[in-house]
Amino acid sequence: MTTWLLFLLWDHRDGMGNLRITEKGLKLEGDSEFLKPLYAKEIRSRPGNPLCFQSARNVTVNILNEKTKVLTRLVTGPHAVEAHSQKFEVHNTVGKLLFSADDNEVVVGAERLRVLGAEGTVFPKSIETPNVRADPFKELRLESPTRSLVMEAPKGVEINAEAGNMEATCRTELKLESKDGEITLNAAKIKLPNLPLGSYSSTGSRQKIYELCVCPNGRVFLSQAGASSTCQINTSVCL
Repeated sequence: MTTWLLFLLWDHRDGMGNLRITEKGLKLEGDSEFLKPLYAKEIRSRPGNPLCFQSARNVTVNILNEKTKVLTRLVTGPHAVEAHSQKFEVHNTVGKLLFSADDNEVVVGAERLRVLGAEGTVFPKSIETPNVRADPFKELRLESPTRSLVMEAPKGVEINAEAGNMEATCRTELKLESKDGEITLNAAKIKLPNLPLGSYSSTGSRQKIYELCVCPNGRVFLSQAGASSTCQINTSVCL
C-alpha cells in the first residue's frame, strides 16, 4: 500500500503537486508548509516577487560554524526583532555604513541623527558629538532635571543662536569661569535688571546715572553716581 502511494505521488518525472524538479533544483509554486527542518544551500523567490516566511510564533535564522555552534542569530517574534552577534551593522544600497553596534560602541554613520520623541533623548552617561542642532524653526533644549549639565571641549565650546534668543536658567547659581583667559560680553546692550540698588543719593539730585559696583565676595550692585565713586558708601549691600 505504501509503495502504491509513493508511486502515485511521484508519477510525474518533474515533481508532484506544487513541487517541480528543475535543472537548478526544486521549485515550489504557491504556499508551502514544512513540518520538520528544511536543509538547503539557497532559498530565493521568483524574480520580481517577494520571499515570505510565515510562522505562528517566530522565525529564527541561525548561522552555524563547522561544529554546529551558533555564531549569529536573527529572531523575529510577535513582540520584537532580536539580533544576536558580535557586531550589528546596517548599510545603504551603495555600501555606506548607517548604523553599527558592538560591545564597545554604537556608531551612527548617517549625515544626521533625528530624535522625534516628544520627551527628547535621555543620556544616562556622557555623549560625544561635534554638533548638536535642532530642526529649522525648532528650539534646542539641553536640560538636566536632577543633576548638573557639563559641556567640555579641548578647544572651546561654541553656543550659537543665529536667528533667535539664547537662554540659560538654573535654580541656584550660574557661574561663568575662565581659568587662563577672559570672559567677554560683546553686545550693543548689556542689562542686569535685578541688581540691588544702594541707598546713597546726592542731595537734591534726581539724575538716573548709576555706578556698577562689585563687592569683595563677588556680588554686584548699583550705586547712584556722584562726583566721585559712591561704591564705598554702600558697602552694607555686600553683607
